Amino acid sequence: MQLVAFDMSCISILKEKGLRLTPQRRIIVDAIHDSSHELTAETIISAVQEKLPEVNKSTIYRNLDLLEKAGCVFKSEVDNHTVYHHAEIHHHCHLICKKCRTIIECDEKLFENLKDSLVKTHDFHPHFHHIVIEGYCGKCMGKD
Repeated sequence: MQLVAFDMSCISILKEKGLRLTPQRRIIVDAIHDSSHELTAETIISAVQEKLPEVNKSTIYRNLDLLEKAGCVFKSEVDNHTVYHHAEIHHHCHLICKKCRTIIECDEKLFENLKDSLVKTHDFHPHFHHIVIEGYCGKCMGKD
């Protein structure tokens, strides 16, 4: 049921922008939506080429860029890798331990005070879609 809702919103977004939902775009959108976590471009390329072997990497990268610009997917950096996730996932934050590489998810509500401060102090209105903060988890803090 959730897949249909996402597909409909992505289809609507693409139609609004005068873009078609090609078979390649559909497979990319489905791969990202069906995953419970972010996917690297390589993972998406494998998923697309499994279903459409004739599609080359550059076509997939162009479609990922187009889907990001259209607002169907978000691209971000996690652990020195570019990852993609669908735009309808709640906005969230990753806390990544620099020592053990544990990833902890937290809600963007933690940044409400920062957001308010940026608006008041700088008349800047941030959009926190996906935030990555590196530091040390409790287990690794203080370990060499």
